[in-house]
Amino acid sequence: MVVTPGLGLALLCLGLVAAAALVYRLAHLGGPAVVPAAAGRAVLQLGAVALILAAAVRHVWSAVLVLLVMFGAAAVTAARRAEAGRSGSWLGLAIAAGITAVLPATLLSGVVPIHGVTLVAIGGILLGGTMTATSLAARRGLDAVTRRRGEVEAALSLGFGARTARLVVLGDTAIDALIPGVDQARTVGLVTLPGAFIGVLLTSGSAVQAGAVQILVLIGLMLSQACAVAVTVELVARGRVHRDHPGRSGSCLS
Repeated sequence: MVVTPGLGLALLCLGLVAAAALVYRLAHLGGPAVVPAAAGRAVLQLGAVALILAAAVRHVWSAVLVLLVMFGAAAVTAARRAEAGRSGSWLGLAIAAGITAVLPATLLSGVVPIHGVTLVAIGGILLGGTMTATSLAARRGLDAVTRRRGEVEAALSLGFGARTARLVVLGDTAIDALIPGVDQARTVGLVTLPGAFIGVLLTSGSAVQAGAVQILVLIGLMLSQACAVAVTVELVARGRVHRDHPGRSGSCLS
């Protein structure tokens, strides 16, 4: 099954966008221009990415360059979502820890061929999932340090160090950040059919091969996210990642 670019696809997409904009207007879901604007941005971004990837996946070295750019974007996005300012740059270390725990072993095992296509595909999925878990752990961790500041200060008054005092309120942060990835693994095939499964199924026609790829991706994601979240919690506990503006930060406890 292949979607062929052309006039038919353009007309179908325009009709879907118009219908969505109409629903927005009739149901008072927001400005109807939101949908066309988002659709136009998606077309431009995916068009540019498609052209870049078409050239990049031909070679391993160029695929690595694409992954490095994606990694930089993931690190910046995680820092922005965590509202951690410049200290959010440390979250790149957490994402790198997660990816390093999975991608090299996956490629060197021989299970996955080392090609530009597989490198970008699997690396991109791992980066996306790891970035989401990292930003969620950082955001909720920093929120917990702020919201439960009294507990942190109470622990400090009892003689605990700053790291240990923060860990007192960070206990649930890691669990919350890992729930989406674990739930995805638990419900795959029953509730959802992830993109990796659909992509391999459409290109190869083999449900067995598609299932094998998806299992590898899901298990790899759980390890990558676990490592990234563990590093993130440690960075927040040590005050490396913090919020600078008063009233929302525990950075003064460093």
